[in-house]
Amino acid sequence: MNIIGSVSPVKLSGTIQRRYLWHPNLDKKCSFHKCSGSNRLESFRNSEFMGCQMKAPIWLLKDRKPRHGASPLQVFCKDFPRPELENTVNFLEAAQLSSSFRDGSRPRKPLKVVIAGAGLAGLSAAKYLADAGHKPIVLEARDVLGGKVAAWKDSDGDWYETGLHIFFGAYPNIQNLFGELGINDRLQWKEHSMIFAMPNKPGEFSRFDFPETLPAPFNGIFAILRNSEMLTWPEKVRFAIGLLPAMLGGQAYVEAQDGLTVTEWMRRQGVPDRVNDEVFIAMSKALNFINPDELSMQCILIALNRFLQEKHGSKMAFLDGNPPERLCKPIADHIESLGGEVWVNSRTQKIELNTDGTVKHFLLSSGNIISGDVYVIATPVDILKLLLPQEWKDIPYFKKLEKLVGVPVINVHIWFDRKLKNTYDHLLFSRSPLLSVYADMSVTCKEYYDPDRSMLELVFAPAEQWISCSDQEIVDATMQELAKLFPDEIAADQSKAKILKYHVVKTPRSVYKTVPDCEPCRPLQRSPVKGFYLAGDYTKQKYLASMEGAVLSGKLCAQAITQDYEVLVAQATQREVQVSI
Repeated sequence: MNIIGSVSPVKLSGTIQRRYLWHPNLDKKCSFHKCSGSNRLESFRNSEFMGCQMKAPIWLLKDRKPRHGASPLQVFCKDFPRPELENTVNFLEAAQLSSSFRDGSRPRKPLKVVIAGAGLAGLSAAKYLADAGHKPIVLEARDVLGGKVAAWKDSDGDWYETGLHIFFGAYPNIQNLFGELGINDRLQWKEHSMIFAMPNKPGEFSRFDFPETLPAPFNGIFAILRNSEMLTWPEKVRFAIGLLPAMLGGQAYVEAQDGLTVTEWMRRQGVPDRVNDEVFIAMSKALNFINPDELSMQCILIALNRFLQEKHGSKMAFLDGNPPERLCKPIADHIESLGGEVWVNSRTQKIELNTDGTVKHFLLSSGNIISGDVYVIATPVDILKLLLPQEWKDIPYFKKLEKLVGVPVINVHIWFDRKLKNTYDHLLFSRSPLLSVYADMSVTCKEYYDPDRSMLELVFAPAEQWISCSDQEIVDATMQELAKLFPDEIAADQSKAKILKYHVVKTPRSVYKTVPDCEPCRPLQRSPVKGFYLAGDYTKQKYLASMEGAVLSGKLCAQAITQDYEVLVAQATQREVQVSI
């Protein structure tokens, strides 16, 4: 029997669990399940279930008897193989930057770096500063790590998250980070596809499947050309012609489109409105939680460039469990193993200044004072603006931050009383006016796995008009949309699938809103105030508002600090002398 990919065991005692098998002599999908209370496998043709795929001859399952004393039967949930990312240019560049911290000369006097914010940006900055031999202290306001990837456990032991987080092959710094921490196996890679719901055909989906045998960009072109359900051939041709300037003009052209919304760019290039309606509304909401009539076209072109220029760029992976424990804790453990510190329940209330305008210390809401040689704010931009001392607000570097504003987003989790059939082991683009993307986490994520009941996690966006609504109003609106996605299984009045419970997580200010002309407002990580730095996806880096952007911003912040080492050590020494006097 040939099983392809990394696998994880799931015990099935007393439950029914179905998985697929393919046989070379059969043209249709089969499934099998384990009968409750026995070790018997039964295979089925034409199963309506969608899920993990395994390659195995059906005859191997016949007349198998358990050995005496054998452990209970286990069915293995197949993850797709980790793609070959290590030889891409972007991965190698990210790896080189990582190694520069580990392999550089050790500081004769480690810097004490105080970092406000334990999201991915703050943890990343601390991790690489610790690698370089310095002593970071990370201050997190809440009792959980992660920032915009935070999650909480309810009284039933179920997790609910700030957002639905997807790890792309085109995220080289995140992929390096997983490898450096030794947790590559915590990413569950899915088949290389993008799957869109069909609003005009309730309950049906349209797929863009990227063939593994073709290199980039031909695998992406093939996926687009082969899909005949969403765009007609004339629409594809006009869209391709519209994209020619971007392909020929390179990065300079992409950056020049920051002044246009997606909708404006499409019309200027003569791209049919249906391309916008069929593809880019869903893409815009997935990238920045807003519609294409607000989103900067630069954001779309950067994403297309990453996805089309790297063979595995658009391949997706889910984390195998909750982000605070499965991702953030390993980073924190690494920091602490090198002498750094990570504090929770430590909210930074005020940045106190010296007479020369540099940072004296951070004042915490508890009244404690935290001093260091270097200071970093790694919070969302809206929190940074609240913390800025009055003396700094007219400095151009800080003044231009006024245009950067976080976008509201709502994450909805609904547990149902049954296993929904009309879903995939993948991220799904809803193409709903209220919903962005969603996934059945009871299928896609090992920690959330449930053979009997589905848990849908959905991104409710755009959310600006809904952020002040009650949780019940948001769930009711979500159910109306789900009734269109699952017409045979879900009804808005719950006459079909019943809601067991739900959690709604509102983030009034999430990632910065990538509207036209905001690119010049994004600051570098090194501020004009000596010894003060920024980290966050809103700072200047090439991956915009994303987890990858947050991690890269932390690395660039750490790089700036290490580059400024001599100046910072001299400043710290001068302060010590002044204090002693």
